[in-house]
Amino acid sequence: MLRTLVLGASALTLMACGEGDEAPAVTPADSVFFGGPIHTGVEALPTVEFVAVDEGRIVFVGSSEEGAAFVGGETVEIDLAGAAMFPGFTDAHAHLMGIGQRERSLNLEGVASIAELRARVAAAAEGTEGVVAGRGWIETHWPEGRFPTREDLDAVVPDRPVILVRADGHALVANSAALEAAGITADTPDPEGGEILKGPDGEPTGMLVDTAMNPVEALIQAPGPAERAELLALGSEVMASYGWTGVHDMSVDYANVPIMEQLAGEGRLKVRNYVSANATDYDAVAASLDRYGPADPVIARAVKLYADGALGSRGAALIEPYHDAPGSRGLVLVEEADALALMEAALADGVQLAVHAIGDRGNRLVLDWMEAAFAAVPPEQRAVAEPRWRIEHAQILDPADIARFAELGVIASMQPSHAIGDLHFAPDRLGMDRLQGAYAWRALIDEGAVIAGGSDAPVERGEARIEFYAATVRRDLEGYAGEGWHPEQAVGRAEALKMFTLWPAYASFREDELGTIALGKLADFSIFDRDLMSVPDDELADARPVMTVVGGEIVWRAEG
Repeated sequence: MLRTLVLGASALTLMACGEGDEAPAVTPADSVFFGGPIHTGVEALPTVEFVAVDEGRIVFVGSSEEGAAFVGGETVEIDLAGAAMFPGFTDAHAHLMGIGQRERSLNLEGVASIAELRARVAAAAEGTEGVVAGRGWIETHWPEGRFPTREDLDAVVPDRPVILVRADGHALVANSAALEAAGITADTPDPEGGEILKGPDGEPTGMLVDTAMNPVEALIQAPGPAERAELLALGSEVMASYGWTGVHDMSVDYANVPIMEQLAGEGRLKVRNYVSANATDYDAVAASLDRYGPADPVIARAVKLYADGALGSRGAALIEPYHDAPGSRGLVLVEEADALALMEAALADGVQLAVHAIGDRGNRLVLDWMEAAFAAVPPEQRAVAEPRWRIEHAQILDPADIARFAELGVIASMQPSHAIGDLHFAPDRLGMDRLQGAYAWRALIDEGAVIAGGSDAPVERGEARIEFYAATVRRDLEGYAGEGWHPEQAVGRAEALKMFTLWPAYASFREDELGTIALGKLADFSIFDRDLMSVPDDELADARPVMTVVGGEIVWRAEG
């Protein structure tokens, strides 16, 4: 029977057609795609009518007339019915476990005030025992105009720990019970790389930044292996439903890698996962590099480390003090000697490095350290001559440092939605002058840098359409752009497509397998209800994925 999947506005339906057609001149494919704009990402052949897939790889790209030869009695024909198909979108910076946890925990996204925060905490605590933990709040639009405090939480849950992590993951607020359980008092000094915010009376306010969070976070029971498997599987399902075919999974406990591999073998990991493990797992990563091939569903060949904190919680390391906190320049989370030792070892071993840096000082330090490491270990002494190291976020740059990314061959791994969220408060943190180098996608590309685009979910929502919109329109989802948003730093549609397809493939050493729709490559496709390359700007934010294909298999499709 000839099987045809018609991708319509409401659903995918399976239809049977008659047999008896003449045998095709070539081996029939497992599936074929047609009936809508197909953007290949290949400059010499940017759009085609027809794609054929066999055994998980692309075997034909071209016209419908020629592609008909690949249709046989058992071929699944997928009629796009006007939907637009692209190379598989890859989120180059996400946290898969955290995405799963967001679906199962107290989600504080969208909380509009401290009053609402208290109400949400009280509701979550009712009828439960133990620690109340949540994540996702951000205070920048709250009418109170301040961080929450332990007193705010004590008013609704005074008798057991409450721990609420800010959206950026670099700060939290805890109630008095949590501070007491963690042993944090007025006499507790700031840890290296962290800050305990204190009031005029010298007492902790409940706000803890970066490494100061650790004693309180230790109160939250870590999930066991079975729960971790469920959370990872759930996170992958969410990302597939957002239009992603792969993620670059950041700050991963290496013990989760075998769990991911088992999930992939069982068909429960819905997206490809390129892992950057925690720096504490460096030895495990270095010892296992030979295990992976470029087509494997799970690859762990990178290590993530942190140079500074986040802008919203004033942990990002700045060259000059914060505009709204003149006594602070943020936090540097790693010593230069430690960073250089790790970098030189990584060059010798062939481990890719992904370094978190947000502030202009943080980024400059990392670029300086990478430049020194490259000089100390020349290409002929490296396990990988072109290491493709990355700076994760690269949000605030001194304009003098922008050209250094391309000069050093350092990839900028950036998340466009950070700009359209952060630029509501970044002028307060930085002042107008420093916004010249903020979220500077256009300037980086013009200097020849590669930008691997991602979302940083669950810090941000994580939808592919939001990231594409933010990169090309550079307005928030309501269409607003304020003073200092620098619209000239937006990118074109073709460049945005590379940011989420070819450039993440390059950033993970897989440009021969992924990133474009081309013969022989893995059949990963992201399909949206409208053509992201041609619809007006104001329609981009309304785009929705309708099908996600990984290795020729439909891993998610829209309902109803």
